[in-house]
Amino acid sequence: MADNYEMMTEADYYALFEAYANGELAGPARANLEARLAADSALALRYTDFTELTSTLRAYGERQNVRQQLRSMHAAMLAADTAQEYIATPPTEKPATLTYSVNPMLRLSRTEQKLREFWNGHRATVGVAASVAILAVFSTLLGLEWWRAANTKPSLYGYTVLSREVERIKKNQKDLLNQVDKAGAGIVVPKENKVSGTGFALTSDGYLVTSYHVIQGADSLLVEGRDRQRYHAEPVYSDVKHDLAILRITDKKFLGFGRLPYAIKAGEVDLGERVFTLGYPREDVVYGEGALSARSGFEGDTAFYQVSVPVNPGNSGGPLLDERGNLIGVVSGRQNDAQNTAFATKSSYLMRLVDSLAAAKPVAPYHLPRYGQLAYAPRPQQIKKLQEFVFIVKVFE
Repeated sequence: MADNYEMMTEADYYALFEAYANGELAGPARANLEARLAADSALALRYTDFTELTSTLRAYGERQNVRQQLRSMHAAMLAADTAQEYIATPPTEKPATLTYSVNPMLRLSRTEQKLREFWNGHRATVGVAASVAILAVFSTLLGLEWWRAANTKPSLYGYTVLSREVERIKKNQKDLLNQVDKAGAGIVVPKENKVSGTGFALTSDGYLVTSYHVIQGADSLLVEGRDRQRYHAEPVYSDVKHDLAILRITDKKFLGFGRLPYAIKAGEVDLGERVFTLGYPREDVVYGEGALSARSGFEGDTAFYQVSVPVNPGNSGGPLLDERGNLIGVVSGRQNDAQNTAFATKSSYLMRLVDSLAAAKPVAPYHLPRYGQLAYAPRPQQIKKLQEFVFIVKVFE
């Protein structure tokens, strides 16, 4: 029967499996069945069903036997208690039939007494086990909290960084692939865009600035301009304390930005001075304006300005400019409990970062713009010119 599986009925299968489980099959038959179980998934599934069914039936039968034994023991205990009570009663008071002097449901049976004795004897052990379980739960929760804290982007209570979370590149992904194929640029586009922010040109030869928290944890970076020019970039230096990062375009087809229209202002800005910014809280560039409201940032940090400019997630890394179109800061975050209160790293700290890099490298590739071209232009003309040098920074993880 074990060799001709095609002719076997369901009962034959169960008889074969039962003999196998009980160790009643002879050596060759057992080896043949084990080989078939390893090679035939349908037969293996049938055997799994058999073992699950038999184990369930066996467990049910054992539970029924235990219940029956408990009922028998309880009945015997009640009978013994009743007999003792009957014997202890004077003959003249004995009823014609056996009756309980009290309600049996209110009596403490011997089974219950045994359970209470067990609890009293093992109370300490059960308490220790419960304490260990509670400690294990709290340790797990604490470990998860530590992990969450270690993997969270830099943020303070009451302060929100302004990188924009993106689940996927939507329609732009298909457009990008089509344009790359037509242009023959050879750019390999990752599948998922996790975060985006804003960046802007630092030099004419391919260096850009953004916020450090935008690129934190990035596997690859893609910068995209107003006219959909797209380039791969890589981080070359980061200043975590002041939330700054310098990127460099790596595509060989990149020919340069041309002359930058803004200069970087190293000095302080006066309170109340009008300021404006450009950024990418969405796929189109967004303009915002306001005034410098404090020379220090969140919780008095002197490396940052506080400005009354409406900003949103995606504005991080964008340029903050004064009325003449000079760069005075890099947008970083906003305050949660105050409307239109934003913070920007001062441009003087960006200058210090560039100077430290130039000192570390005898031949520094950083050629910063010295003079701006926007001082006397009306605001629409300033914005039109600036858009060519402000980019979306897309981060892929």
